[in-house]
Amino acid sequence: MKYIVQISRVFVGVLFIISGFIKLNDPLGFSYKLQEYFSTDVLNIPFLEPYALAISVFVVVLEVVLGVFLLIGYRRKLTIWLLLGMIVFFTFLTFYSAYFDKVKDCGCFGDALKLTPWESFTKDVILLVLILILVLGIKHIKPIFKKLPNAIVALLSFIISLWFGYHVLMHLPAIDFRAYKIGNNLSDEMAVPEDAAKPVIEYTWTFNVNGEEKEYVTNGSYPTVDGEYVGVETKTIDEGYIPSIQDFSIESDDEDLTTHFLGIDNLVIVAMYNIYNSEQDGLQKLKAFTDDAIRKGYTVIGLSASGDDAKQQLKADYDLNFDTYLCDEKVVKTIVRANPGIVVLNKGTVLNKAHWNDIEDVELQELPNALPNLKFNLKRQLDSVLVEDQRYRSNMSMETWKMQMEIDSSNLKFIKAIIDKNGYPGKSLVGEPTNTSAWYVIQHSNSIEEYLPVIKEAAANGELPKRLAAMMEDRYLMERGEAQIYGTQGSSYGLNSDNPISFMWPIKDLENVNKLRKEAGFLDTVEENAKRIFGDDFEFRNYTIEEVNKIIASYK
Repeated sequence: MKYIVQISRVFVGVLFIISGFIKLNDPLGFSYKLQEYFSTDVLNIPFLEPYALAISVFVVVLEVVLGVFLLIGYRRKLTIWLLLGMIVFFTFLTFYSAYFDKVKDCGCFGDALKLTPWESFTKDVILLVLILILVLGIKHIKPIFKKLPNAIVALLSFIISLWFGYHVLMHLPAIDFRAYKIGNNLSDEMAVPEDAAKPVIEYTWTFNVNGEEKEYVTNGSYPTVDGEYVGVETKTIDEGYIPSIQDFSIESDDEDLTTHFLGIDNLVIVAMYNIYNSEQDGLQKLKAFTDDAIRKGYTVIGLSASGDDAKQQLKADYDLNFDTYLCDEKVVKTIVRANPGIVVLNKGTVLNKAHWNDIEDVELQELPNALPNLKFNLKRQLDSVLVEDQRYRSNMSMETWKMQMEIDSSNLKFIKAIIDKNGYPGKSLVGEPTNTSAWYVIQHSNSIEEYLPVIKEAAANGELPKRLAAMMEDRYLMERGEAQIYGTQGSSYGLNSDNPISFMWPIKDLENVNKLRKEAGFLDTVEENAKRIFGDDFEFRNYTIEEVNKIIASYK
């Protein structure tokens, strides 16, 4: 009996220390698991959910300390009875989860080792048996040190456990066992190999055959039965291959942008599973950090499960210069154990993660596309101008045309003031695509002649795409009645008549126009551009200025 007790003592003590330490490494994660247990769908004790973190820290510290106490033989009666109480409670939880299929992973070993509910229950039953052996053989458990050293070791185990739990809460887990850890590529973690095992699902169909209900089992196919269909039940026999990451997504109101953002270089994600529950001290640190990241050339986005009102309020309250997209709350909690937390990625690979307490320690290198002189206030103003420039253009009527003209006039005054003060507000001042705002306003005005030199200079200096300067120059030439250079402008006459006509405005050098278009940054030929403007059935022809003037005159 003595040797069995000693073996049980070591096994139980070590297992409790390991299990407790893994959860102590991530007490926030264990608190999320407790919230799942406390929810109305499981134990139906939701009043405990607000206290989940405190309970989490208490339980995991106690688990580690009891493991140490057992190994050193400190307060053996109290230790063993507390161990028995804990294992009885855990055994009940795992049985409840397994039998009623409530919680898929008990969280016994955090994210380090995933156990099915029945595996967890089996583990707890074994521990229960071993602890009962300790209860029966308690007289064989002796302290390994004298009274004072034993007490010191016991006290140190408590202090160190408590400190470690506090440390990881104020920073991040010392060891990251999750699929979002540094070095992992999220796209790879989400991928399902072509040869991966498929799920096996059993279908039990119920039919009424001659007044008697009969069941037919298939692997999914509808059975051929001469009877009335009653219902079907499914049972998962084998879940098949399950990727490490299943529910991660980055969504706007009307679009899934996951693939886009996981494919770009140098992305900074600000993770806030619930904006209203975010730490105020952390939110106050976001502006300086994210503004610096944007200036250094990084793309910055937020991820949250909160609604649009919360996102807009956050942006306004803290003067933030990034947009926040939708992601499942549980996923955001898993990505980083902080609210808010920072994740730095490059083409989907996690390069760095940080708790909001450690934002100052995140070092971001200045990238080749850095914008050190970026003016955020000006950028916001120009973004609004661009929205207003397109306010009614997609649905023009006589009434909306007048309103758009009023907007255009106001926008032009604003842009003129900006150019007079700062020069053209290009990429280095406001970034992309905001650097096109002033161009759109001028392009839609009668001031092209005045500002074309400014536009061409901005394009030459890399502040604006050259193709936009080319488009404006073509429009300027067309308005003067001269041949265009790049083949960007077309006209239509008599659309409401019996003989409408559409044509590309005459091109000065048709032989070299596509070469010039390519040099200006256009991706299509003039012929392809003509079809884009007028439709696939349009047949391109290069008219002369004289021919065009005759066409215009005939419709006057």
